[in-house]
Amino acid sequence: MTRGLTDVVKHLLILNILLFIIVRLPVAQHFPDLALYYPGDTRFRPFQLISHMFMHASQSHIFFNMFGLFMFGPHVERYMGSKNFFSLYFLSGLGALVAHFAVQYSMVSGMEVTQLRGMVGASGALMGVVIAFATIYPNMKLMLIFPPIPIKAKYMAVFYVGIDLFSGITGAQANVANFAHLGGALTGFILTYFFFKGNSYRR
Repeated sequence: MTRGLTDVVKHLLILNILLFIIVRLPVAQHFPDLALYYPGDTRFRPFQLISHMFMHASQSHIFFNMFGLFMFGPHVERYMGSKNFFSLYFLSGLGALVAHFAVQYSMVSGMEVTQLRGMVGASGALMGVVIAFATIYPNMKLMLIFPPIPIKAKYMAVFYVGIDLFSGITGAQANVANFAHLGGALTGFILTYFFFKGNSYRR
């Protein structure tokens, strides 16, 4: 399989890393809040629907997201073409926020919560890419980081989805939007399996 960065992946990496640096400069205090808030919150702004996908809470947060994009993104982009990959990435991010809003709606309506944490990160979009990779190359063997064992892509996908589902239900991972990850994963699978997998574009 051809190696090296592809166009969309390269630009996404550059944009995410640049914005991570910029929002930590002193001038950033004059920026609007770029995190995503629930639409009923007074802090919500429409541009947050996109801006939150390029914000990260910590160095480890952006490292693991960009590492995943670097590892899986080029293979998926080469398979389905740049336009389809761009659609996959952003629609998975939007699928993630829909799932996140659904969970927040249940909290607001069921527990009378008025203000909730803002969400940041490309994790939902990345999960769409990871699941797309596993859908396209289900039997490709990969080496997990945690734990460091070889595993087929399809089992890796089930493993990560399982962790998010368990953590989302039990609350095991505090301050992690697990259902957003699941929304991105589901969107990535639907787009890849039903729209992009049978119409590969290799270059």
